[in-house]
Amino acid sequence: MKKTYLSEEQIDFFNKNGYLTVEALITPAEVAIYKAIYNDFLSKKIDVGANRSDLGDGLGDNKTDENITQIMWPSDFVKELASMPFHTRALDIAKELIGADVEMDFDMLINKAPGTNTSTPWHQDEAYWLNLPDKRAASCWLALDQATVDNGCMWFVPGSNLKAVRMHRFAGKEGGALTCDATEDEAVCVELKPGSCTFHQGRTLHYSRGNSTSSDRRAFILNFRPGEMIKYERAHNFDHGRNNAGDRKVKNENFKG
Repeated sequence: MKKTYLSEEQIDFFNKNGYLTVEALITPAEVAIYKAIYNDFLSKKIDVGANRSDLGDGLGDNKTDENITQIMWPSDFVKELASMPFHTRALDIAKELIGADVEMDFDMLINKAPGTNTSTPWHQDEAYWLNLPDKRAASCWLALDQATVDNGCMWFVPGSNLKAVRMHRFAGKEGGALTCDATEDEAVCVELKPGSCTFHQGRTLHYSRGNSTSSDRRAFILNFRPGEMIKYERAHNFDHGRNNAGDRKVKNENFKG
């Protein structure tokens, strides 16, 4: 019999607020395995070429190293990731949250190195995506380190998933990260222990502060949506950076340059 992870109350919370915390998705021993793989990406022992970029380019003061390291499609380079516990358990939960027809659309790593202190700007993921006929989506943000306010834990605006996508613009240089108007006053912060995660919808407003601590803040992100919508994206040459990593052209009409 297939394992059920969530209660009806948790699913209802996700639908109303646009996000959900899931504690201890992976074990401490599994966290250690993922950290070792993650560090091979960060050290460039695993070379991903153009799939690595600086999400904070133009936002932070670091001119020689990355302000926010983003690595797209790590499972293209370490194939076994797709069948490891994070991917498989997160997919099962995504099916409970948004439907049995969902599949993984893409995965990525986002690291905030010690002292980089660069915020990930307020945004809604949907602003980056095609205007799909079926907008169901869930992103899973897994903490591999203790995620705190000071090192860049996630902040969400409850209920923003039920409202329109706000007008977005480039936060820094053109082609870089997007942002929209929002504040911490309307949001809640979600600190996480290593191995715990959040799920959020594509329209949920979120951001994170920069890392002002002396340790890394390593996050592993998976995105899920209906299989038919993934086919629709690929038919329209949209693959979340698999073939055009670092290209963050706006796909949503709610944008002003």
